[in-house]
Amino acid sequence: LKSFSYFEPANITEAIKILVEQGSKAYPLAGGTDLLVRMKRGDITPTALVNLKRIKGLDQIKKQSEKGISIGALTSISAIEHSPLIQSSHPVLVEAAGLLGSPSIRNLGTLGGNIGRASPASDMAPSLIVLQARVVIEGLKGKKELDIEDFFLGPGATALSKGDLIISFFLPERAPNSAAVYLKLGRREGLDCALVGVAVLLALSGKNNEAREARVALSAVAPVPFRAKKTEEVLLSGPLNQERIKKAAKIAAEESSPITDIRATDF
Repeated sequence: LKSFSYFEPANITEAIKILVEQGSKAYPLAGGTDLLVRMKRGDITPTALVNLKRIKGLDQIKKQSEKGISIGALTSISAIEHSPLIQSSHPVLVEAAGLLGSPSIRNLGTLGGNIGRASPASDMAPSLIVLQARVVIEGLKGKKELDIEDFFLGPGATALSKGDLIISFFLPERAPNSAAVYLKLGRREGLDCALVGVAVLLALSGKNNEAREARVALSAVAPVPFRAKKTEEVLLSGPLNQERIKKAAKIAAEESSPITDIRATDF
């Protein structure tokens, strides 16, 4: 590894200041499960690492009145997997967490790091998308919130500006009479990146087996995790019978744009 400067800020303001002062090759360090591997491979050569682990409050999962749940950016994937609060309110996120990597990776890896990496094959992103999560960001101009759908700009590219840090994620309350699921296809199940990741949330109308709300998110089949909105339209256009579900699956495949790489082919 090439030499680099190392910082341990005590608060968010200090961390942002350091990142700005150190320039474009300064990287925030959370769990390090991805960053350190990329450094060893020579994919990136940071001139500075800014360790966020000393900053208090960034690893909390808490209820925000009756409106939803806040998950700190430094919350480990394992903490999400075993959180009674998230299990009772947003179990699809628990499902996704349990399929990410190995237990040792889940113990170290953080939600902020997973989403901030902007991997097209992110396990956590599809569930967050169907749950309509918002990303809470703090930077030189203060705090702002962004719909997670608008956060991903491309492989490894996000809407974060210079010095911006992900602070937390906000999950609004789940719609009544709704349920969600996350399914992952991988060569070695959770130990490998997803070949395809799918999260689906449906809220039933209460009549004729129809859905009044449908959200479908896909990962590993496009440059960014995304909502399959044409697929959602099919699911909302009548009773949820086998014919409609098969049609929705066909449309989802058409909305995808996978590439051939070392993991899979696009046919």
